[in-house]
Amino acid sequence: MASEAAASLEILIVDDEPGDVELTRLALAEGRFTCNVTVAGDGEKAMAFLRKQPPYAAKLKPDLVLLDLNMPRKNGREVLFEMKADPMLSLIPVVVLTTSDAERDVVASYRLGAAGYVTKPADIDTLFQMIRGIEEYWFGTVRRPA
Repeated sequence: MASEAAASLEILIVDDEPGDVELTRLALAEGRFTCNVTVAGDGEKAMAFLRKQPPYAAKLKPDLVLLDLNMPRKNGREVLFEMKADPMLSLIPVVVLTTSDAERDVVASYRLGAAGYVTKPADIDTLFQMIRGIEEYWFGTVRRPA
């Protein structure tokens, strides 16, 4: 895993809230891994990115997707369903990172194939700690498919 720490890891943040995106970027920047972060502001842009449709044809496949549930145009549940139904995208780990603490959202996300579910805390320090924990787990602890 040491070689992964030296390489740049690709993270796709799918979230329509600019403040949340910026805080997530800052937390990732403070982590021990070098991450290249791309942002999709809604589910349609996320799927275009993942499917390498213009203007994203040259983009690399993400190593991890951080996915908000409540977005315009195509919500996080729809994105998760489409990703897990597509053999080219199904192995990409998706962590739902959302403000919803509703049990139905947690259950639905796992049923759709989420690798994890994290409720965004209101406290910035706690949010940073959670984001760094996600990063450490996915890039420092578990083995992912090549």
